Amino acid sequence: MNNIDQNFKNIGAVIGFYLLCFVTLLLSFRVPDASAAQNADSENVILDTGSGELEGTLLVPNAEESQSVVLIIAGSGPTDRNGNQQMMMNNSLKYLAEELADLGIASLRFDKRGIAKSSAAMVNESELRFETYIDDAAGWIAFLKEDQRFSDVVVAGHSEGSLIGMVAARQAGASGFISIAGAGSSLDQVIRTQLQSQPAFVLEEALPILDKLVEGEQVDEVSSMLQSLFRKSVQPYLISQFRYQPTEKLQKLEIPVLIVQGTTDIQVEVGEAELLHEALPEAKLKLFEGMNHVLKESPADFQQNLATYNNPDLPLFPGLSEAIAGFIKSINF
Repeated sequence: MNNIDQNFKNIGAVIGFYLLCFVTLLLSFRVPDASAAQNADSENVILDTGSGELEGTLLVPNAEESQSVVLIIAGSGPTDRNGNQQMMMNNSLKYLAEELADLGIASLRFDKRGIAKSSAAMVNESELRFETYIDDAAGWIAFLKEDQRFSDVVVAGHSEGSLIGMVAARQAGASGFISIAGAGSSLDQVIRTQLQSQPAFVLEEALPILDKLVEGEQVDEVSSMLQSLFRKSVQPYLISQFRYQPTEKLQKLEIPVLIVQGTTDIQVEVGEAELLHEALPEAKLKLFEGMNHVLKESPADFQQNLATYNNPDLPLFPGLSEAIAGFIKSINF
């Protein structure tokens, strides 16, 4: 694992797992890519952001008429276009794209800046800002809107990708938005809540640091115990994301919205989806009983739940893709 991947792995411990288990548009080329989806073409695509190239997979069902396409945005940490990390393969986003293709919905999923085939686009962790991820997602939306095969572009963000997606969807003019296991609380509040389960001595050191970062001030002295959470190089990213309140951003959307949440998600509780729904009551809320954070069927038991994160043999939760495809098809453009 190179240093950049290791850095992003640590960011994932902070943002993706929240302390649970201590971001010009040119189609440069299209290369056929094997896919498990039936009756669909898979293309390797490149987005030139002007500050690095991002790589993705465009999966397009065979159809004579123009069709909807959904941009799938992965969650935090070193998560690639398929929903995987090193030592953690579940293929959740790959399976989602393939099932949507079989249901007649095209999709584009991509490696985030600094990850996998997009690793060269991020040189230094300290340069990363939350807005970088938003701009990248907005770039992909514009990229898809230029493709004459697609009648409209819908954004689906998973976990941290939900917040990225809702901001980018408004910024780039998407036709619909889907939040999948997205938080309704700001990241600093999520971290604060998770810290409450830590020993008192951890709280005594962590909370003052968190308060400073929320105020936009960096902290020079961080003990080794909290380096993975508050190290100097990740502080600019945290400060930039702490400014974003998901419920406020969701309320600004004037497009159809679907909120999807599993009841056995050990990273994002059902209450977070309910916060989003309260902020935008006209949005559709779909709860899946027994679905966890990686979109698989799982019990609430922590160890059994976590085991699904590294089991690519498990299928996607039944009915999830159908609900998402149905929402996309129901949008009255």
